[in-house]
Amino acid sequence: MRLILVYNANAGLFSALTDTAHKILSPETYECRLCFHTYGTFGMLRPWKEFLEQLGIPLAFYHRNEFRSAFPQSQVALPVILKEEEGEYSPLVSAEDINACENLDELMEKVTAGLEKGDVT
Repeated sequence: MRLILVYNANAGLFSALTDTAHKILSPETYECRLCFHTYGTFGMLRPWKEFLEQLGIPLAFYHRNEFRSAFPQSQVALPVILKEEEGEYSPLVSAEDINACENLDELMEKVTAGLEKGDVT
């Protein structure tokens, strides 16, 4: 099994700079709540990084444009955390659930609950 974390933001330096500014200046309208909760101004937040490392599960990270290129058939709403098992993909934490999180702790709880249940949160 591996987890695939897909951000609702495009890859690239310009996108990163504008996303950072948007998060700071107008956080309530920022499109990617996965980015919002897991990244600060200078990179991935330490609690999130440590949480992912302690899971002991292979991870893959995609930005919106990278994901759409790699998985053109996918119609899944973004952001999303997918679980891949034996070539099959299913949402572990859906866009709706990510967007409903008020903070990083809630997001980590949803990931943990999904892994413990072994199915979709």
